[in-house]
Amino acid sequence: MTGCFDLTRRLPDGYFTDALHTDVLKGLTGRPKTLPPKWFYDGRGSELFEEITQLPEYYPTRAEHAILAERCDEIAAATGARTLVELGSGSSRKTRLLLDSLLRRGTLESYAALDVSADALSEAGEQLCRDYPDLRVTGCVTDLETDLGMPDPEAAPGPRLVAFLGGTLGNLDGEARPAFYAALRAELRPGDALLLGADLVKDPKVLVPAYDDAQGVTAEFNKNVLRVLNRELGAGFDPDAFQHVAVWNEQEERIEMRLRSLRAQAVELPALGMTAEFEEGEEILTEIAVKFRRAPFTDELARGGFALSHWWTDEEGRFALLLAEPSPARPGTQPLSR
Repeated sequence: MTGCFDLTRRLPDGYFTDALHTDVLKGLTGRPKTLPPKWFYDGRGSELFEEITQLPEYYPTRAEHAILAERCDEIAAATGARTLVELGSGSSRKTRLLLDSLLRRGTLESYAALDVSADALSEAGEQLCRDYPDLRVTGCVTDLETDLGMPDPEAAPGPRLVAFLGGTLGNLDGEARPAFYAALRAELRPGDALLLGADLVKDPKVLVPAYDDAQGVTAEFNKNVLRVLNRELGAGFDPDAFQHVAVWNEQEERIEMRLRSLRAQAVELPALGMTAEFEEGEEILTEIAVKFRRAPFTDELARGGFALSHWWTDEEGRFALLLAEPSPARPGTQPLSR
């Protein structure tokens, strides 16, 4: 079999423009003001995030990689996956550990990467085709918030292992996560499995610096959303007029990234025909990163129709990688004990 990369687009023409207009209009007229984190990730934003993953303060990438390196053969044996599907694949760097283990196991036939960035998918997919010439590699440009874009079962034979890594689940709040579980559960069949990366609750002295590093890379990443709005909407944001803020919300057990206006100001957004007014000290919530505890997270998965089968952490207990199965029981029942 000769490997090749096929890229499909599930989003209609003009989707991103329409979605950006809707998100910004809703977010900047709301109280408090908000902007979805997906608008960080233009080319520059993706580069900045890759820099963040290398920073000494940013432990999640290293912790998850360490767990995968130790457990990938166990995951391959437990799932026997013929297809690996990755949600929000990005550069697909960590995925190679899973690919190698599944290929050694002799089960893997295809890899399907799903992401909002066509450029990231193309770059990663073409490189994977070169490195894994006998593997069928496909990419799908989709917005996971509205359409998972799961591959057709005929093109992606089961059993399938769906990977959602990097702690990205934590970007969804308590209302969005059940909707995500329901959409994914509806796509899975008996024998399929879900591999989730989840950052865990820990000392805020460890958590906060991971989102507010000493070099200021995360601050630039946060402010990049303003540059995206300037470019795409003709907006007049001065990034230097905003301060990057990362705080630990103890009640919600989540990190919140915000942009704080350093002065009273009015920003024109010509493409939307609006002016966004800011008081001094007023903030835009740009990202949440929920942190999890094992027992309530297991219950949450069970309510979503998934039964936890394996739970692994790094040596310091900072990050968890878990394997779950679509439960045959009605969502809302307790997971099976293993």
